[in-house]
Amino acid sequence: MLFFYKFCHLIGNIIFRIIFRFRITGKENIPTEGKVILCSNHISELDPVILGIAIPRRIRFMAKKELFENKFLGWLVSALGAFPVDRKSADLSAIRNSLTVLKNNEVLGIFPEGTRVYEENIENAKPGIALISIKAKAPIVPIHIESKYKPFSKIKINIGEPIYFSEYYNKKIRTEDYKILSQEIMKAIYSLK
Repeated sequence: MLFFYKFCHLIGNIIFRIIFRFRITGKENIPTEGKVILCSNHISELDPVILGIAIPRRIRFMAKKELFENKFLGWLVSALGAFPVDRKSADLSAIRNSLTVLKNNEVLGIFPEGTRVYEENIENAKPGIALISIKAKAPIVPIHIESKYKPFSKIKINIGEPIYFSEYYNKKIRTEDYKILSQEIMKAIYSLK
């Protein structure tokens, strides 16, 4: 499956860099190895594709479970490394999959708002984002995408400095605290506008 991902990455790079003009800043903020969580705002269904092209490391995305209901689409997104999440509940299976990805020193991609959002709203942040970061002891890299996604338009991708919640490792934390920390992540994302 890694070969398939690399093949799609190459083809996607060629096609999407013809269709769009990429402007990426802060790429040096993404660790070249080891576990890391990429958290981005979500404005289009193309966001995972664009991040997959812009970031040199393979990203394992948490994706809405509805994508896996179609057999072909489900196979495709699985082959590209994505795994399902039920956005309507606290999906323990998605959290376990996320922790496994990070335990394997891979890159986990998450859209903290859980769905496409066009207006900034920090309240949309899901508490599970901070929970995964703290349980896995993994840094979070905030990313902001800005684009109209019209052919030959510009896509701006601003990548911020890693966020570490190391002071919370091995501590008992309430759900409300996870929510507050996840809101801090959203603030960091939107500060990159």
